[in-house]
Amino acid sequence: MDYVENLHSVKINKDSKSDSKPKPSNQRWAVLSISSIPLVMTLGNSMLIPVLPVMENKLGISPFQSSMIITIYSIVAILLIPIAGFLSDHIGRKKVIIPSLLISAIGGLIAAWAGWKMEDPYWIILVGRALQGVGAAGAFPIVLPLVGDMFKSDEDVSSSLGVIETSNTLGKVLSPILGAFLAGIIWFIPFFSIPVFCLISILLMIFLVKTPNKRQKPIPFKQFISNIKKTFKNNWKWLYAVFIIGIILMFVLFAVLFYLSDILEKVYKVRDVKKGFLLAIPLGGLCIASFITGKVIKENKILMKWITFGGIVLLSGSIAVLSFSKDMWFMIWLFLASGIGIGVALPCLDAFITSGIDKQERGTVSSIYSSMRFIGVAAGPPLMAIMMKYTETSLFYILAALGVVAGIATFMAIKPEEGSSA
Repeated sequence: MDYVENLHSVKINKDSKSDSKPKPSNQRWAVLSISSIPLVMTLGNSMLIPVLPVMENKLGISPFQSSMIITIYSIVAILLIPIAGFLSDHIGRKKVIIPSLLISAIGGLIAAWAGWKMEDPYWIILVGRALQGVGAAGAFPIVLPLVGDMFKSDEDVSSSLGVIETSNTLGKVLSPILGAFLAGIIWFIPFFSIPVFCLISILLMIFLVKTPNKRQKPIPFKQFISNIKKTFKNNWKWLYAVFIIGIILMFVLFAVLFYLSDILEKVYKVRDVKKGFLLAIPLGGLCIASFITGKVIKENKILMKWITFGGIVLLSGSIAVLSFSKDMWFMIWLFLASGIGIGVALPCLDAFITSGIDKQERGTVSSIYSSMRFIGVAAGPPLMAIMMKYTETSLFYILAALGVVAGIATFMAIKPEEGSSA
């Protein structure tokens, strides 16, 4: 069964459901409320990127050790996201999301307390970050299937996912500015902000998000596993391609952010909020590109494929050209181009997953996809730190080559039928 055939069967199943549909005004508020989750989770992680050089000085740690403050969060999330997805399929999305946000808030408090009160807080900060990773596993990844549950129309799903991905990327735009500003006050203040953001998101979820009244009765575990295996067997080619592309895009994004933050601080002596604004330029391009793409793609799967492919080509080309010069503005404008390339691809990948998988397995499959993205997030900073030390002359060619792999995967494995828009 190819992608379009599977999608057709999913649409039939969705049309046969009798889930109540919220009123349009309620839908808008619900989507905006749900969008706070990726915003909060992104702030909780990306906000620390411009602060890492400061932490190296304050804690007396190496660049690799500082990168682990980002990576430990993602490693824990990678391991737990599939479990969270499975639970959300069986007990409900909100029943997983809200406790997860609470756990993430507790992790932020632990990291903040360690930085404030302890003489050698590094390892306790990692513990707090690990708890944040536990919370992240049950928060943002569950957003994708929740949106899929709330809408019957694939066009509504794609448009809402564009808003969700835009919120995610908006968090990346705000993160360096807010992180640099807060760290300019006291270096551990960014950790204290995380519980505040989580509390706001929890309140929005409780009062403004109403999931469908009628839920499918959970299927037995053995049957569920059998269905998951069948889903991967029937759709392995395009599913694995989407997974690989997701890993590569997030790896390149976080590797580039780590590199740019380090270069601005140590080579150009750009610090604090000014550095945050410079880091926000490529991320702003990513955010705007995600928003526009979510509005444009609607239900057109062929358009999604070629937008993804074009974005990856733009990413690979701009990264390769970066090897020609280390001029600050030359790098920033090319990073802007690469951010746009990533930004147009991400909403398309989200839509492929949520539209192409049946509702009963959607939470688990989309969570596995989120785990793949977190692999890229986790690997980007530490591997970039290693490459900067040992292979600085060729690191951009390595990143560009990874982009070529993602482009080949898009071209060869994602094949909607010609003339199909559904």
